[in-house]
This record gives sequence, structure tokens and C-alpha cells, in this order.
Amino acid sequence: MLTATRERESATAFRVLAAISFCHLLNDMMQSVIPAVYPILKTSYHLDFGQVGLIALTSQLTASLLQPLVGMFTDHRPTPYSLPAGMTFTMVGLILLASAPSFGIVLAAVAMVGVGSAVFHPESSRVARMASGGQHGLAQSLFQVGGNAGSSMGPLLAAFVVLPAGQHSIAWFSGVALLAMAILMRVGAWYKRHPSMSPKSRAARDTATRLSWGRIASAMAILIALIFSKYFYMASLMSYYTFYLIARFHVSVQSAQLHLFLFLGAVAAGTIIGGPVGDRIGRKYVIWCSILGVLPFTLILPYANLFWTGVLTVIIGLVLASAFSAILVYAQELLPGRVGMVSGLFFGLAFGMGGVGAALLGQLADAKGIEFVYKVCAFLPAIGLLTAFLPSLAPGDKRRGITRAAR
Repeated sequence: MLTATRERESATAFRVLAAISFCHLLNDMMQSVIPAVYPILKTSYHLDFGQVGLIALTSQLTASLLQPLVGMFTDHRPTPYSLPAGMTFTMVGLILLASAPSFGIVLAAVAMVGVGSAVFHPESSRVARMASGGQHGLAQSLFQVGGNAGSSMGPLLAAFVVLPAGQHSIAWFSGVALLAMAILMRVGAWYKRHPSMSPKSRAARDTATRLSWGRIASAMAILIALIFSKYFYMASLMSYYTFYLIARFHVSVQSAQLHLFLFLGAVAAGTIIGGPVGDRIGRKYVIWCSILGVLPFTLILPYANLFWTGVLTVIIGLVLASAFSAILVYAQELLPGRVGMVSGLFFGLAFGMGGVGAALLGQLADAKGIEFVYKVCAFLPAIGLLTAFLPSLAPGDKRRGITRAAR
């Protein structure tokens, strides 16, 4: 019986990974509609850039504050059917956004979407790790690529659905939420039956060998700084790239949305690289290349013409995207048995940093102009130099979460 249980835990459940990745696609596709329709909201409600940033801040801070709390709760009390429940909040938020009569209701609607994200990401990341069969980096990359692919669809949906049909068409995406809820009900049933949820299995993970708390704290601080670098820069592109293209190159809104789609598509393609490469050569090397590796391209970007701007943003998306899976799995290995808390913390930081970045960069764009934003943000990837201070993880021990220092 024990051998059969271990075999079930060690086998990679690709069907479950495919299901949770597809739901991540649907979830982030619905969420990506919000930043993609910022130009519509800006015009409809007569907003300035600071108010556009406040929309992003409301949505993303709601998610960032709640995600670690959700993760901590489910570490101690796994809740398999929380995933479809969380998707309900997203559905309600989209319906509310489609018919919001005022700016205040817009903020309430995006807050609902943020709550849905807060529930979805920690638990779905746990499911991905449970289904990984020890290939944690690969599983997180597959999970992440679904989300990034969904995010890349937002501009297309805005350009070809919401822009022609108007703000009320956002309600159509509630049908997508219903589809996701149906799939997540089945994922929840698998989650509930999984042998890793037994008390003995969970206790074994909680007592796994770990680094000293001092080294864990310093490593976590560095990882948080890297998340800051990555997501502040990503906020400049996610929230203001279309405005930048329109202001500098005088392109149409549809053309700007297509450029944003190319960038987000590159992010989706790059995401799949970091996890499996990290499984083989080590997370630290992937983090090095991903964060610091984009610095030359970000420095050139503010001075490029339209063609090279498109090329550079695709390169930046491909390279920078590989960081998150590596950072997340690295953090999970630092704190074994705290998958939900770590996942919630880092997904929350990703959303929160993006939200704070969008709000601050919106204020900077109002004060200094949108082009100045990209000249300032160009230096953010230099924070990747801090990777040198992360403790190295032995390649052969990745799947057991054991470090050289701990041994």
C-alpha cells in the first residue's frame, strides 16, 4: 500500500497539469481584459493616468494582500473546492465591470476580480506541484505558460471584441468563468483524493531538511527584490505600452493592442523555458540569465524606432518570463511544507508589485511624460546582480528540496 501511494505521488499527472494550466489560461485571460481596456475606461469615465493606475492598484493589491492569507490557511486546512468558489468572484466582477455606472463601481468590480485571483493562484499552484511527480520546475512552467498565454489574449479580445462591441461586451466573458468552474470541480475531486493530502504525507514534508532561518530570511529578501525588479518593469509594459506606442509613434489603438499581444505572446513562450531548465542546471542560473540578461535590451528600448521597439519587447518578454517559475520553486524549496503560503506570497507580490508599479508609473507619466517612464525603468533589471548572494542549490537534489548548505 505504501509503495503504491509513493508511486502515485511520484508520477507526473499531465492530465491534471493540462487542466490546471488551461484554467490558468482562462482565469488570466479574463483578468487581462481589464488592463487591455484601460483606453476604453479612460475615455468613458474621463480618467487621467493616475486614475488608470488606481484601477490597476485596486485589482492587484486586492489579490496580493489576500493570496498569502489564503495560502497559509490551506497549508493547514486544504480546501479542494476553493478553486471553483474563487472563480465565482471573478465572474461577478466581470459582470459588474460591464455595466459600471461610475468610477467607484469600476474599482469595486476590479476588486472582485482580484479576490478571485487571490483564491485561484495559491491553490492552483499547489495542485501543479502535487501533479509534478518531482518535476517541480516543469510543472510550474506548464502552469505559468497557461496564465501567460491567457494574459496575451487580453489585447486581442479588447481589439476585436470589446472595442467594436463596447464595454458591455465584457459580460460575455462570464461564460468563460462558468467553463473554468466546471473544470475546476473535477480538479478539486482529484485534489481531494490525492495521497499527499494524508496527515502522514503532509507531516513528512513539514519535517524536511532546511537551511537555517537566517539564511532563509536573507534569501527570501533577495527573491522579493528580484520580484520587485521584474514586476515593476513588467508594469511599465503591461499598463502603459499601448499609451507609449500611441504617444511616440502615433499608431492606432488597435495597432498598439497588437504590439502588446506580441509582447505578451513572447512572455507566454518564454515562461516554459525557466522551469525545466532550472530542474536540470539549477534555479539560480535561470534567475541570473532572466533578470540581469534583459538589461542591455531595456536600456536600448527608449531610443528605438517602432520596428525595433517591437523586436526588443519580444526579446525582453522571452528572457524575463523565465524568472518567475524559477523564483517560485526556489522559494518552495527554501520552505518545504509551506507551498500554499509561499505560492500565495510570491503570486501576491507579483500582483502587488505590478499594482504599485502601475500606480507610481502612472503618476510619473502624468508628471514627466510616458516616454520618461521607460528611460527610468530601463535600469530596474540591474537589481538582478543580487542573485550572486543566493545560496546555490545542488542540481541532483532539486526534487528533494535539499541544499548543499543543509547537508
